[in-house]
Amino acid sequence: CFVGTKETAFIYAVTSAGLVHSVTRSCSAGNMTECSCDMNLRHGGSATEGWHWGGCSDDIHYGMSFSRKFLDAPIKNLTGKSGRGLAAMNLHNNEVGRQAVAKLMSVDCRCHGVSGSCAVKTCWKTMSSFEKIGRFLKDKYENSIQISDRLKKKLRRKEKSQRKIPIGKEDLLYVNKSPNFCVEDQKLGIPGTQGRECNRTSEGPDGCNLLCCGRGYNTHVVRHVERCECKFVWCCYVRCRRCETMTDVHTCK
Repeated sequence: CFVGTKETAFIYAVTSAGLVHSVTRSCSAGNMTECSCDMNLRHGGSATEGWHWGGCSDDIHYGMSFSRKFLDAPIKNLTGKSGRGLAAMNLHNNEVGRQAVAKLMSVDCRCHGVSGSCAVKTCWKTMSSFEKIGRFLKDKYENSIQISDRLKKKLRRKEKSQRKIPIGKEDLLYVNKSPNFCVEDQKLGIPGTQGRECNRTSEGPDGCNLLCCGRGYNTHVVRHVERCECKFVWCCYVRCRRCETMTDVHTCK
């Protein structure tokens, strides 16, 4: 079914990244006794450039270590030849998620000085928003690499002509092609997109062009009746008008 597809690769990566992000954020907020801020950066910086490390830098190292113990250990316990390749691929995709959080770390600073002159800055490292991390991993999903299901010494590309091209640490990997999510398949639990409401003007995933998979869409008018222009009348009740609106609703063929 969905085992080893591009979608499961993304799920492994985004789950791993989410765990790192959540644990690290809890550390910085002081909600966990096992960790706090990253103290290794204290008392450093560049005096000549007028800044130093301070504040509470996110301790991503603890978050990544926790994620490896929590998510990777069960996968490593898989035994048998049939599970080795899939396990190695899932471990790789887990690490892609963790590295995405680390790669997108940024530096925030606060200015100090008379009248906001910013003569000296205190800086600390912080994680990007999870939305930004998710977009980064979504891009990796779109460009994921299919690998051979016959694992030898290491993970390798499915296409023999591309096997000399190394697999990057940031590349998401999959082994099985995805099913057709556009068409209903009760055995696989795929509802399809027929009858789904879509946005005719959107170019995103909710747009009719993408959601309807090129089949087109139907348009019908829906009448909405609701109370409107309500006013309080002394004393003591609320008087409203009855408003009617007509809207176009588009559903996939």
